[in-house]
Amino acid sequence: MSTRLSSTKSRAALHTSARTSAQLLLVAVAVTAGLWLVGQMWPVVWPLVIGLLITTLTWPLARFLRNHSWPPALAASAVTVLALTVAAGIVALVAVPVASQSGTLADGVIAGVDQVRDWAAGPPLNIGDAEITKAMDSAVARLQDSLGTTVSTVATGVGTVVHGVVTAVIAVFLMFFFLKDGPRFLPWLTRQLPGRLAVDVPTVAERCWNTLGAFIRSQALVGLIDAVFIGIGLWILGIPLVLPLSVVTFVGAFVPIIGAFFAGFVAVLIALVSNGLTDALIVLALIIVVQQLEGNVFQPMIQSRGLGLHAAVVLLAVTLGGSLAGIVGSLLAVPAAALIGVVWGYVREQLAEPPQDAAPGEPQGATAV
Repeated sequence: MSTRLSSTKSRAALHTSARTSAQLLLVAVAVTAGLWLVGQMWPVVWPLVIGLLITTLTWPLARFLRNHSWPPALAASAVTVLALTVAAGIVALVAVPVASQSGTLADGVIAGVDQVRDWAAGPPLNIGDAEITKAMDSAVARLQDSLGTTVSTVATGVGTVVHGVVTAVIAVFLMFFFLKDGPRFLPWLTRQLPGRLAVDVPTVAERCWNTLGAFIRSQALVGLIDAVFIGIGLWILGIPLVLPLSVVTFVGAFVPIIGAFFAGFVAVLIALVSNGLTDALIVLALIIVVQQLEGNVFQPMIQSRGLGLHAAVVLLAVTLGGSLAGIVGSLLAVPAAALIGVVWGYVREQLAEPPQDAAPGEPQGATAV
């Protein structure tokens, strides 16, 4: 027995699909316009982002001082001076040696890739096809160019030295004002917004701040633990470039999944080139053990609650961020995805239907048998 399609229902479904498509298109246009606007304002947005990130690291100390009767301006000044002192010490003790050895690190990675290619060409793989070899040569050249660009970017401070210094100075001033006046921002924002926005926007802003702070502080501590353990292991094995490799490991912690893979890949290649296959395998085992400890012990202990993001979402976010904005995009992808998740969670809370009241005479929580 055949059934006929209802023309009324078909038209209604088509109208609903068209209306939903138009609404999604408007949302996509709004998001695209927002990203374009951020790109146009990037010289202002970038120092603001850096200021917020370093504020999340320094705010616990400022809050401690404020809770112990320090005036806000004095607490912010003390924390800012301490942060600048620590930054100067890091530059003197870490950044300068790392910069001086960055060329050697890049050459070691390229030599390691060449050695892996030569090994793949022999037994048991016997990969000798000309097209595969050409593709690997292209990959090596691209990696070399990428590493050279990365080293150049780090050395010049994203563009030029002057631009980097200006960005850093603006970020430090913003950090000072965030530490000094941050607690007054939400009440001020509440007074400026009309109607329901006076409740929704400050609530979302507070949740985003808490999520961002928890992520940055936990990743920094986890990255430091990874860098220390892996650095000690490399030092015991006599692997060269221990300090640059430790720094790469620390920075890689801020790019979940991909960062750890890249840092481990670089360390294994350096060990393979300098100390041979046995030490390279030991380094690989060390990195796997440390990564397992991080994922199953350190991170659950340090980060009491996760970002609520699936690993696939994290991977896609990092990939998209890297394709859109390179290294900066990879570093900011996961925090941005987490903040989007916070906003979406709040929207869902507001759109969810309230629980139905129990029937008259029926006690709350009663279930049907």
